[in-house]
Amino acid sequence: MVGQLERGGPGVVRRFLRLVMIEHSVFALPFAYIAALTAMWQQTRSVHWWQLVLITVAMVSARTVAMAANRILDRDFDALNPRTARRELVTGQLSVRAATLGTLVALAAFLASAAALSWLCLLLAPIAVVVLVLYSYGKRFTDFPQALLALAQFVAPVGAWIAVRGTAPNEAIALGLAVGSWIGGFDLIYSCQDAEVDRRIGSRSFPARYGIRAALRTSAVVHVGTLLCFIWFGVGAGLGWLWWVGVALTGLVLVYEHSIVRANDLSRVNRAFFTANGVIGIGLFGFALADLAVHGLGT
Repeated sequence: MVGQLERGGPGVVRRFLRLVMIEHSVFALPFAYIAALTAMWQQTRSVHWWQLVLITVAMVSARTVAMAANRILDRDFDALNPRTARRELVTGQLSVRAATLGTLVALAAFLASAAALSWLCLLLAPIAVVVLVLYSYGKRFTDFPQALLALAQFVAPVGAWIAVRGTAPNEAIALGLAVGSWIGGFDLIYSCQDAEVDRRIGSRSFPARYGIRAALRTSAVVHVGTLLCFIWFGVGAGLGWLWWVGVALTGLVLVYEHSIVRANDLSRVNRAFFTANGVIGIGLFGFALADLAVHGLGT
């Protein structure tokens, strides 16, 4: 199977990685690291490097499965939307067969890394896969697909915590809710670009059903919840002042993100989506890591 994908040459692999936007792992992966490192700090005050490697493989491969499944299942919708009509599966730059093979390779990597982490992780892995793929069907039966995306993103930090400790305490749940609401909230902003097209082609979404203005307001409310969950996590985990600086800066970035996107001007959505949220992911991880190191996390 892998050989068939490889025979397509490195160009096929590059196109598959472009299809799943592998660089966007920056949004969720840092929070899996925050969860894992905080759990390690609570447990032994040291980094478990092999576990961290396996968590990285599990998170990147799981996200790849989710993105590839989304692109395969949504290719007919994508063909009808000018914004997505240049995606690889629509233009034929990548075949459905190659994308499916890539998805299966990523799924195998996810299951193998879950098994290497623990029997519990392997037992929960199929549930995670179902949750991750479910989002791809959301626009077919609900006006709230972002809620399904939030649920899928909730899995990453909670799963990382379970991988280290075998349990998911309240602080793990808080971090999962923070990440889920953060990503679900900014996807509300991003989906505003497609509101008119979604209405025309029959793709269901919150902005298409309730309007762009309502979507932006809802996103702002959801992101208030995000900050509250980050506070809940910090208190529950016993983190120090560096974490709180990171949370405060995250709040400022979220305010900036919402200030540059308006119902009558969506021209800066990409800046809000990619730049601002990339800063949040990497920045908050940096503050969390520094705080853990100051409070005794060693290598």
